[in-house]
This record gives sequence, C-alpha cells and structure tokens, in this order.
Amino acid sequence: MVTKKEIIYREMSAEDFEQIIALGNHVHGDGYLNQQNIKQWFDKGLKNNINANYVAYDGDKLVGFRITYSPEQWDIDQWSTPSKWQVEPSLVSYFKCNTVDENYRGYGIGSQLLKDSINALNAQGAKAGVSHLWMQSPGNSAVKYFTKCGGELVQEHPDKWHEDSKNGYSCILCGFDCHCSAAEMIIYFND
Repeated sequence: MVTKKEIIYREMSAEDFEQIIALGNHVHGDGYLNQQNIKQWFDKGLKNNINANYVAYDGDKLVGFRITYSPEQWDIDQWSTPSKWQVEPSLVSYFKCNTVDENYRGYGIGSQLLKDSINALNAQGAKAGVSHLWMQSPGNSAVKYFTKCGGELVQEHPDKWHEDSKNGYSCILCGFDCHCSAAEMIIYFND
C-alpha cells in the first residue's frame, strides 16, 4: 500500500491510452486491452461533446481509469436484461471498465471515477448505467464496491467472458477457458 497522495482526476484522452492498456492488462489479464479496442471503447463514451471516460493520476503515474459508454452508443446483447431495467433502454449508459492499481485501492479512487462519469452521463441525458461485475474478484469486491455506490443486482450471467477467452483474452483466473460469472447491475441516476 502506498501513502495517500494527491490524486488528480480528469477526462480521459488519447494520450492516456498506453498507460491504460498496460494497467488494464495487468489487472484484468493479457489481451483485455489493445490499441484497437481502447480507441473504440473511448469513442463510445463521447456524446454531445461530453466525455464520460475518466482517469486518475498520482503525478505522472496512471493509478486508475473508468471507461463508460454513452446511451445509445453500446449494443444491448444477450448478457443484458432491459426488461428488468426501470428506465427506457435508450437512456441507459454502460460502465465498461473500472480499474485501479492494486497499490492504490481503498482510497476511494474507483468511487470518484464513477461519480465523475455519472456527472458526465447526466449531462449527456442518461438516467441509469448498467455494468457486468466480475463475481470472482477477490472477496467479490467488484460487486460489493458497485453495491456501495448504489448499484442494484439485475441478474447473474454465468460464463459471461467465455467467448472472449476463446478469442484471445486470458482471464487471470481461468486463462483462455474463462467460466467466470458476471452480475448485471444497474445504478439509477438522481437528476
């Protein structure tokens, strides 16, 4: 654990991509991020000249990031259950990825990145945000964190990342045959 320092939060930009790829692959597993998908994911968070993607820095070191898709800029697929959402799907954003360096966890960095994204999403017109939380995270910390931030369980999805693992994603627990489960969760925004 590091000594708590002054963390700087700001909108993500292309200049952050190299450090985001390195941190993302270290935390989530090799093949999770690359030059192609980081650009695609980043662009999905831009709407009405508002950026919903955020980064956290300790000096020059990236210590956390949040990638968020704006409403109507992501595909609602078989892993989503819009019939259980309490708002129109066209008003729902997607929290793609929240990543914090293991040496900086416990300082509220992930929560602040989420708050910053929600503020941007509100300005974009979103009313809620959905995410798929990794249930096999140590102590199920991902679900606990999202619940503490106001997230509500929608549905559990076994084998959520299995197809990704067959296509080059190496899960840090399962390797290239991932059978981890996802908790589909939603946060409703206050206006």
